[in-house]
Amino acid sequence: MEERRWSASIDNQIEVSSLAKRRKVDEQETESLREILGLMDDEKMPIENGGLEMERWDDGRARKVRNVSPVAVEGGGVHRRLWVKERSKGWWKYHDSDECSDAEFRKAFRMSKATFNMICEELDSGVAKKDTMLRMAIPVRQRVAVCIYRLATGDPLRTVSSLFGLGISTCHKLVLEVCAAIKAVLMPKFLQWPGEERQREIKNTFGSISGIPNVNGSIYTTHISIIAPKTNPEAYFNKKHTSRNQKPSYSTTVQGLVDPRGVFTDICIGYPGSMTDEQILEKSALSQRASMGMLQNTWVVGNSGYPLKDWILVPYTHQNLTWSQHTFNQKIGELQNIAKDAFMRLKGRWGCLQKRTEVKLQELPMVLGACCVLHNICEINNEEMDMDLRFDLYDDEMDLAEDSKSLSVNALQARDSIAHNLLHRSS
Repeated sequence: MEERRWSASIDNQIEVSSLAKRRKVDEQETESLREILGLMDDEKMPIENGGLEMERWDDGRARKVRNVSPVAVEGGGVHRRLWVKERSKGWWKYHDSDECSDAEFRKAFRMSKATFNMICEELDSGVAKKDTMLRMAIPVRQRVAVCIYRLATGDPLRTVSSLFGLGISTCHKLVLEVCAAIKAVLMPKFLQWPGEERQREIKNTFGSISGIPNVNGSIYTTHISIIAPKTNPEAYFNKKHTSRNQKPSYSTTVQGLVDPRGVFTDICIGYPGSMTDEQILEKSALSQRASMGMLQNTWVVGNSGYPLKDWILVPYTHQNLTWSQHTFNQKIGELQNIAKDAFMRLKGRWGCLQKRTEVKLQELPMVLGACCVLHNICEINNEEMDMDLRFDLYDDEMDLAEDSKSLSVNALQARDSIAHNLLHRSS
């Protein structure tokens, strides 16, 4: 009897021991699986050729697994194989090498290698990540390249993922992270209100182009197509887009003031597409500057979608224009075209602005702001742009502003005086 109990006890101990071992094996496999899934998350980059490098500790011994696909996971004598999808980085490696010509690089990223290198240097501390024991961080250059390529081409994230050898979710995160860094680091340097000396240069240049004195900028507002938002969609409903597309269309807006080079000096982003140019202007920081007296003795040139004010100069819109009024409209049209051409280059250079964006509405102002900053950098660095990339802005035509709401006797007299002087100057 005792022998049977002893035997049963041994059997129980063996069974308990076996269960404990299996539990330990399961725990080890679970932990290993977590490590592998962490690697597959791709927030940090695997080492070259799609391989993995990680440290695993088993029974107190360090074991390094290099460039393994599939990844072998061992525990308690049980052998499992977890497959990690290899992603080719050949396209990016080529474009990041000396073999890639500047023309090829410019076609992909809408800028030269020199300008791209400058941007990477400026953003280095803002986007760099540290390596961990499990993963190597994605290099700054690749992070920036993912963002700029996505903005430049507007290609789907799946395409971007394939070209750069990164996960789709990782590419999405990188675009937002780099756009945030551009706003924080580059916007204060490359998109700012001009100082007094720069304003004098701007006024002199605009004056030499048109003969109209004291012009500090040319203003324009464009629309960016969006997916209908779940909240308050009617505010973003765009009648003109809907009429042209023959289906309900929605948009958000970008108002920009440019200097004679087409460089943005002020932007206002994110107001709904149902608003007129005049309504957007009234809510913008530019209008606040004017109300605080910061635009005295200064003109901002706009199209007929803006109201005539003491600081905004717009063309005559009534019929049967006099010779002086006709001459004035021609000259002001030349300045207005500078802003319109700048927006044509903005949308042409950054293909993500040409079609309905997939970016969430709350994240869109940051992305649009990054496009404006990158536009300025390209313009300042005299980056060439293929004329075929220029984008038509036919969807931006808005209704005429109602002069009755904002008639200014001083503005009317000033415009008539400028028109008179222009006619006699040209005669």
